[in-house]
Amino acid sequence: MTATRHPSSGVDCLGPAPIQPESPRIDDAAYSKPSGGHVLTLYVASLTPRSVAAIRSVKDVCERHLQGRYDLEVIDIYEHPTLARSEQIVAAPTLIKKLPLPLRRLIGDMADEHRVLVGLDLRPKDEVGGTPDHPLD
Repeated sequence: MTATRHPSSGVDCLGPAPIQPESPRIDDAAYSKPSGGHVLTLYVASLTPRSVAAIRSVKDVCERHLQGRYDLEVIDIYEHPTLARSEQIVAAPTLIKKLPLPLRRLIGDMADEHRVLVGLDLRPKDEVGGTPDHPLD
């Protein structure tokens, strides 16, 4: 597993992935899109079921609400502990929205789409004007 960005972003991988032909890899589970402003980093702890679910959930949210306007990087904290330390990651999964500012962090379960959107200060396209249940602040 490795920290990776999709080749279309023009950024090389941060480290080589171990050769494990039958095991899943971060490269297979996560990718990034050319950024139009949203820069996200997801820190996971290996490819545990919880990490795989977090990757899938975050990708789904990004595709539904930031289609073509995001850059997602997935980093395994065990393979890149220095990166995790520099970002002060204390638990995984942790999702960080670096851009647009303000920086936001979401720690823990990524399965609840509404929680992810609110936690990262994102809004679904259909809530532009807000609703009584979810007004925009």
